[in-house]
Amino acid sequence: MTLTRSQDGPDPSAGGPGPSAGGADPSGGADPSSGGLYELLTEFAGRSAATAGTGKDPVNLPMIRHWCEAMGDDHPAYRGPDAVAPPTMLQAWTMGGLSGHTDRSSAHEELFALLDGAGYTSVVATDCEQEYLRPLRPGDEISFDTVIESVSALKTTKLGSGHFVTTRTDVRAGGQLAGTHRFRILKYAPAARPRGPEPTPGTETEQPAGGRSAGARSAGSRAAERPAKARRPRPVVNRDNAGFWEGVAAHRLLIQRCGDCAALRFPWLPGCADCGSPEWDTVEASGAGTVYSYVVMHHPSFPAFDPPYAVGLVELAEGVRMISDVVGVPYDKVRIGMPVRLEFLRVDEELELPVFRAGGED
Repeated sequence: MTLTRSQDGPDPSAGGPGPSAGGADPSGGADPSSGGLYELLTEFAGRSAATAGTGKDPVNLPMIRHWCEAMGDDHPAYRGPDAVAPPTMLQAWTMGGLSGHTDRSSAHEELFALLDGAGYTSVVATDCEQEYLRPLRPGDEISFDTVIESVSALKTTKLGSGHFVTTRTDVRAGGQLAGTHRFRILKYAPAARPRGPEPTPGTETEQPAGGRSAGARSAGSRAAERPAKARRPRPVVNRDNAGFWEGVAAHRLLIQRCGDCAALRFPWLPGCADCGSPEWDTVEASGAGTVYSYVVMHHPSFPAFDPPYAVGLVELAEGVRMISDVVGVPYDKVRIGMPVRLEFLRVDEELELPVFRAGGED
């Protein structure tokens, strides 16, 4: 069984990992690839990023339970004395946690140092592919090896120019191959942010009687030079979720419904988690929901957001859950069980998102 799952990453309208537009680095410097950087990067393909790594914990029921609760997955296969781990937890058993990885190779560190030194200091995950060969069960001791599969030539996205790095991790349980995890990130130099509008000629000299204080002129100059607020990250639209975003554009929140067992599912997936059927259609959500859980974001700060703000896990009236902004109420007034109602928020000239307004009453 093979699963492909996309994650937040560059705007797909910019071509994703397609051919580079070439030319200068949008961060302002010359293209480092012209100086032979890409030839150095390609030498890392096939080198080990981690050898004989070990999972920090054996496969265990508490982690499985937490995962299932967070994902809203109550499949009976993941409970009881004969429980198996959800296949999509494959990467979880190899993660380094807050203390980080201790098993990465020198090649991995050298590659990232080379990219950082060339100005590609930002990183975003773009997609992953997983293949499952055998189920993982509580008590399985995890080991893994990771190889650097490829480093792309310079690519240009709306986030900025950079190189896609693809790694493949072979995950083993008791020495037996259990699955593979292919992960792709973009190491990039952020594109220059657009500046605010230039001041109209003459505005600094055409003053009311009595003139304008030096402090006011200085504040006005700073305001004119202040960059425009950064745009929100673009969602990754692929063949598995394109229908959802088409619904959003039409102000409809669409939920997948299995064509065989009629189970509803969200987020959108290529197959049913209950019966495995690839057949599906959609139903439109009524828009009513309640806050199932939430988190208040204080740190880290992102350019397009103004912390603190609340992010909610909203349980829709139809029974599925989705993550979105909770609006219309101060962040410290959001509560579990609070009724909310769907609305669509235009965040810029290109992007509209489903959000939930506190109150929930029509």
